[in-house]
Amino acid sequence: MKNVTPFLMFQNGIAEEAMTFYTSLIEDSEIKSISRYGAEGPGPEGTVIQALFSLKGQDFMCIDSYVTHEFEFTPSFSIYLTCDTEEEIDHLYSELLKDGKALMPIDNYGFSKKFGWVNDRFGVSWQLTLAE
Repeated sequence: MKNVTPFLMFQNGIAEEAMTFYTSLIEDSEIKSISRYGAEGPGPEGTVIQALFSLKGQDFMCIDSYVTHEFEFTPSFSIYLTCDTEEEIDHLYSELLKDGKALMPIDNYGFSKKFGWVNDRFGVSWQLTLAE
């Protein structure tokens, strides 16, 4: 086995918007490659066939599915961020929450003195904790 890479399937042509948002929000992150559908399809022209992006050195793949599925993302699989400062966790939580949904508001839950869990506007689930 060469590697293990988390894979995100977006619907409604939002993969590139999501990648751009994530890489702008998290330092040391970048979009590494994007392949797009052309006029010949089968997906809508310009949407993502496959892309690779990195968040703090962790690679992720994503696509825009041209097939409509009856499922979306589930919070039972989430991206877990360990933040260095209270300012960082507060900022990231606030930005990810915009047009999203709080699953656990930032608070001291005993296992972490500052923790929050949110589904972002794209449906992706994020857990944020403050490093001890």
